[in-house]
Amino acid sequence: MAVIICPSVIGAAPVYSPRVRRVTGTLNNETIEMMKKPRCGVSDVSRYGHFQGKPRWRKGLITYRITRYTPDLPQKQVDQTIAKAFQLYSDVIPLDFKQIYGTVSDIEILFQGGYHGDFYPFDGRGGVLAHANSPGQQQGGDTHFDDDETWTLSQRGVNLLLVAAHEFGHALGLDHSRDRRALMFPTYQYVNTNGYKLPDDDRQGVQALYGSRTARPTPDSNLPNPRGEQCSRDLVFDAATSIRGDLYFFKNGYYWRKSVKLATIPFTKVSTKWPPIRSVDAAFEVPQDNKVYLLQGNQYWGLRATSRTILSGYPKPLTNLGLPTYVNKVDAAVYVQSTGKTLFFVNRKYWSYDERRNRMDSGYPRNINWDFPGIGSKVDAAFENYGYLYFSSGPRQTEYNLPYKHVRRVLLNYGWLNCY
Repeated sequence: MAVIICPSVIGAAPVYSPRVRRVTGTLNNETIEMMKKPRCGVSDVSRYGHFQGKPRWRKGLITYRITRYTPDLPQKQVDQTIAKAFQLYSDVIPLDFKQIYGTVSDIEILFQGGYHGDFYPFDGRGGVLAHANSPGQQQGGDTHFDDDETWTLSQRGVNLLLVAAHEFGHALGLDHSRDRRALMFPTYQYVNTNGYKLPDDDRQGVQALYGSRTARPTPDSNLPNPRGEQCSRDLVFDAATSIRGDLYFFKNGYYWRKSVKLATIPFTKVSTKWPPIRSVDAAFEVPQDNKVYLLQGNQYWGLRATSRTILSGYPKPLTNLGLPTYVNKVDAAVYVQSTGKTLFFVNRKYWSYDERRNRMDSGYPRNINWDFPGIGSKVDAAFENYGYLYFSSGPRQTEYNLPYKHVRRVLLNYGWLNCY
């Protein structure tokens, strides 16, 4: 479980690199140049590999906490980036990761230069960037970043996402790889992180330890067509949102569109209008940005509200919004015009996202029934209309006055679809 110091620290050991074609064991100029590159604090091996004895986690949920942050980035950005790094693995293996605060966690993360409490002090800027322990009890998986480096989210300095994902590979049981395209290659090299996925070599290595994640449930084409439920008193919505004054109500991969400009209620298949999206779990509009967001599973799409077309660069993972990696589905979402906040409802809790600052508010998640008395403890769909919030739970819906935290009246979902 102990961290192994890089060959660049201990001297004339053979290394693998894109420039070294032959392993000689001799300290030559090429080897010296490669040894000078920024690198990880774990020894080099060939192709994907595992630590001796193949240690791995024997549980499905791994908790982590960040005990000391870098001053180079806002704490929220660090939290989001660490979550993204873990998600690279949770997308392909049956493990989930959860950030916790103030209690004992499986993995402890810190940023500190020089001596930092273990036997492997960092060596200053440009040498060893970080190191991590392999899985195990007590300090197993603990990950340390050299804060003498300049941590960034771009090509400048050292990209935190790439280094964190590399170190978490060690924390999961991966050793270094000879494949220069692998994330677990021992020397740091920047690559574009937009839409970054775990390279094949790393995926195969970590799946050899944990197996493959069974595909997360996706909407099935065998789900019943809900057209006949339009005027059912038992109608339950999957999601609802406004788009440029019209109301959209989603159910089983279809939606009803209610518009003051139309005498009827059009009924459309989601994938016909937006081909990449099979169904919608939650949706919300941010009118001042001319954007609408549709959430499905652990990802979301952005639409231009005026044209109702998908924007480039999507889908994106929910972790981009600051939601933790263990959230694989959002039950409901609504943008509140008066506060500038988007609320995300998951089971009995909710998060608040500040659209102006583009980050989650601190102190979340909170229990729904603490802050919205009278609407129940779970929300299936939510939207705002004429200054009131509408929360659906099952077929029942509450019209809510947020400033006064007051339920004005109780409705049924089907009333919105010209059924009264």
